Amino acid sequence: MPANEALQSATRNAAQLLGRWDELGSLDAGKLADLVAVPGNPLENIALMKQVDFVMKDGVVYRQP
Repeated sequence: MPANEALQSATRNAAQLLGRWDELGSLDAGKLADLVAVPGNPLENIALMKQVDFVMKDGVVYRQP
């Protein structure tokens, strides 16, 4: 599976499947600020998803370097 499809499966597609697209699945105003930051572009190197810089849930950072 290409990297872009893997990331969409974990974000947009999962939110739609759960019926929560209005609050999850993308970085848009009004949605929950849940995200994982990695050191680079995971579309170019999906292995970067194993190198998490920080995790944010509901706008609060829970893991920092």
